[in-house]
Amino acid sequence: MSREGWIVSVIAVCALCTLFERALPFLIFRGERVPEPVRYLGRVLPMAIMTTLVFYCLRTVGFGTAAAFAPQLISCAVTAALHLWKGSTALSIAGGTICCMILTQFVF
Repeated sequence: MSREGWIVSVIAVCALCTLFERALPFLIFRGERVPEPVRYLGRVLPMAIMTTLVFYCLRTVGFGTAAAFAPQLISCAVTAALHLWKGSTALSIAGGTICCMILTQFVF
C-alpha cells in the first residue's frame, strides 16, 4: 500500500470510529428515556474536559517575564469573553487562537 493510501485508510478508520462513538448513545437509548446518570454526565463532562485542557495548555507557562505569560493569559480571557458573549464554541476557539498568534508573533 502506498503512503497516501495508508494515510487515507487511517483517516477513514478514525472517521468511522468517531461516527460510531457519536451515534452509540442514540442507538442505545432509541425511543427510551435517557437515565439520569447519563444526563448528569452529559451536563458536567464537557466543562470538566475543557477545564482539564486549559490546565494542560497552561502548565508550562513561565512567569519570569510578561512575554512568557501575557499572550496565553490574554488569549484565555479573550476566549472566555467571546464564549460568554456569543456562546459559540467555534468562534471562541478561533478567536482565542488568533489572539494568541497575533500577540506571540507581533506584540511580545
